[in-house]
Amino acid sequence: MMEMSALEQRLTELEMRMAFQEQALMEMSDALAASRMEATRNAELLRRALDDMKQSRGEFFADPDNEPPPPHY
Repeated sequence: MMEMSALEQRLTELEMRMAFQEQALMEMSDALAASRMEATRNAELLRRALDDMKQSRGEFFADPDNEPPPPHY
């Protein structure tokens, strides 16, 4: 009977460890999902910023062929 108690204790301990591991896996999965969502948002923000920079650069550095000649010509 003493062996059965030790066996039950080991089984209970293993079940508790498994439950903690399952909880840890769920937390890591949630963290990974949140990280991926944040990375997607950051990539979109970067893309928009680069598009804005390209557009602004186009406004600052207009095509010289479309510019009127300087007044001294």
